[in-house]
Amino acid sequence: MRPMIRSLLCGCILLLLIVLPAAASPILSSESFTPNPPLTPGGPQQVVATFAIPSGTTFPRNHELQMQTGLVDARWNIQVILDGNNAAQQTASGSTAFINGEILSYSVNRDVRFTVTVSGTVPASATGPVTVLQLVELDNAGSPVPGSQIVISQPVAGAAVSSSVSEVPTLTPPLVTTSLPVTKSPGFSVAIGILGCALAGLVWMRRRQ
Repeated sequence: MRPMIRSLLCGCILLLLIVLPAAASPILSSESFTPNPPLTPGGPQQVVATFAIPSGTTFPRNHELQMQTGLVDARWNIQVILDGNNAAQQTASGSTAFINGEILSYSVNRDVRFTVTVSGTVPASATGPVTVLQLVELDNAGSPVPGSQIVISQPVAGAAVSSSVSEVPTLTPPLVTTSLPVTKSPGFSVAIGILGCALAGLVWMRRRQ
């Protein structure tokens, strides 16, 4: 009986693997910006990103996608594309938008894509890269699915570039000291020598007289 039970269990597992479609998170296939980066603080910005459900997989019906942006007064337009034709569409406004898994869940033999268009204003106080679109898949408990996060960010025009050079410039160039050879004046030393010899000669001559 035990070999039969083991074989039956293995057969059930294989059947489940065949019948149940594999689930996978969306992947980013293209992106475009209007106007082109770098972003202008206080200026309008639009990003169009297209995502695809990997071939041979399906998006879990009880999951959802959460999208966020750093643009101000953001407006969202989400268009689902099924086998090359427009399908479900939804809009949203604000810094966060969601896509219900119901409109993305199809059989594995269908080509499922969706395009996200988000428009808004670059924060006027932006000094570094701005996250224009961030996407993450949430499971049925509302927790992020590991490895599903996709972040699209762009630099800001005129952003300061960090440098290891001191911020306070040196106004006066440093004093360069050069070692110069020490030279002694020959005139004074020779004169002392001659005078010394003359005095010594006079003393010697006086002693002989």
